Amino acid sequence: MPAKALTRLVTIKAQYGGDVAREKRDLVRQLGRRRLVEASQVERLHETLCFLHAYPDDLALFREVARALGRFRSRGDVRQHREQLVDTGIAGTEIYYRFHASTALWLAERWPEQLSLDWDELDAAELDRRLHLLVLYSESPGLDEPPLPFRAWLDRLRGQETDATFLIRRLLAQPLPWLLRNRCYDSLRLMIHLSPGPETPSRTGPRFSGSPFVPQPVPLRRQRPDLSAKILRGTKRIRAASRQEAEELIDLARESMVTRSRDLYTFEAADPRDVRIVDCGHGLELACIGVLPEVRFLLEAVYGWLLLRNGVPLGYALSSALWQSAEIAFNVFATFRGAEAAWIYANLLASVRQLFDVDTFTIYPYQLGHGNEEALESGAWWFYYKLGFRPRDPAVTDLARAETQRMARRPSHRSSLRTLRRLAERNLFLELGSRRQDVIGVVATDRVGTAVSDALTRRFGSDRERAELACADEVADLLWAGSWRRLPEAERLAWRRWAPMVAILPGVARWSPDERRALVDVIRAKGARRESDFVERFDRHSRLRAAVRALARNGRRMEE
Repeated sequence: MPAKALTRLVTIKAQYGGDVAREKRDLVRQLGRRRLVEASQVERLHETLCFLHAYPDDLALFREVARALGRFRSRGDVRQHREQLVDTGIAGTEIYYRFHASTALWLAERWPEQLSLDWDELDAAELDRRLHLLVLYSESPGLDEPPLPFRAWLDRLRGQETDATFLIRRLLAQPLPWLLRNRCYDSLRLMIHLSPGPETPSRTGPRFSGSPFVPQPVPLRRQRPDLSAKILRGTKRIRAASRQEAEELIDLARESMVTRSRDLYTFEAADPRDVRIVDCGHGLELACIGVLPEVRFLLEAVYGWLLLRNGVPLGYALSSALWQSAEIAFNVFATFRGAEAAWIYANLLASVRQLFDVDTFTIYPYQLGHGNEEALESGAWWFYYKLGFRPRDPAVTDLARAETQRMARRPSHRSSLRTLRRLAERNLFLELGSRRQDVIGVVATDRVGTAVSDALTRRFGSDRERAELACADEVADLLWAGSWRRLPEAERLAWRRWAPMVAILPGVARWSPDERRALVDVIRAKGARRESDFVERFDRHSRLRAAVRALARNGRRMEE
């Protein structure tokens, strides 16, 4: 019976040693020939095969699993249960999602014939108001007569393209800055239907071709690591990805999101010039992916991380670094949870430390469960607490102490959702050195922005464009930098963005020539190839750090 074989394979998938590899191989081969009765069984088999693809006992099992995944889209039970398997990301099934602009354009460029609009989920009135964005000015007189509904006009305009592909391409062809253009598109909240094709994104078997095969002949690393010790030891090797590897990894990262009905800013705006690969050993690799200069934050450097085991995507992470500190967001895909999450997390933090010279890590409330039911129910707060993260907020510290005492008295005690919500209201921190106040999660960077806004309002009112250029010229004079207009394009953009802030930094006029030259290097690095170079230059400029922190201290919050 295939159901019995499936139950056995699920039971032993994470067992290693002895003859279990041969039994797994026989079960995979057997299930590859048998039709499953229920959609839930098809999905369980798929997830088990994906797990074994990442954690195969040996090469023979790996090849058997790869063959089974390669044939999965043609299985009769996948076709039979296609409606129940919508949005699973399984090869041969459909996906519906409100993809963000960059992801939608990526799909339209690669699979234009597979995209369509779900008209039942669209705001027709709002689309009517955007019709003029789809045509050239010479076509505009035709929009008035006859008064056709948007869908009829779209059918007339799109020619041989699908409705979704035409609409995505036209809306995102507007001559606007990247951020504004994408926000205009995202405001429409278009529900896109991605129908399955031979090469369309799926979770069924994608693997980074640059990863070596690494078997898993011994039990998984489930024990909780000494996180601080692991971070301080560092990782094995970090290397720059080639252009071809970088583009493959970015596509793999986007595919991992698309097939799980998600979008991630860093993968949407990924820059193939700024991709590195961390070899953590034992088949674990971390792809560190930077973003294009035009979408970088003013201060923190944000990188996306694709987690790979044996080349198979296991999950993703975000790191935001500055002040020799980093905010970390971490997510292991459901298929791989309960395997080696803590060990993978330790390697991630070690890699962030190695790249950005970090001695303090923080977890923001959302990752802990604040406004995030999935994190609450998974017990995310206690996962991080048991790894050594601690709150700084006195009330949360007292509540955590009370909960640990209850657990000591009664080991079966579990924190209620109400308690977890209270615990998750404030950041957690992991400090490798002495406690500092100039770290992410403590420095109020929002006040830097409001301080700049107040200064620009006083001097320039509504003419913000003139303000930016005027500040750029003034700061060039202040820093003895020459003409900023001769800089490369991305560095010119960074200069214009930083100038209003630099213009109001306290005490810059009293800095030494070396300190001013170093600030010029910091600003230019914000627009250079690797944003990690900006972090290095900013963090070693002690006077700049102190001045930005003073600006954050003296600025006003928006609600004030």
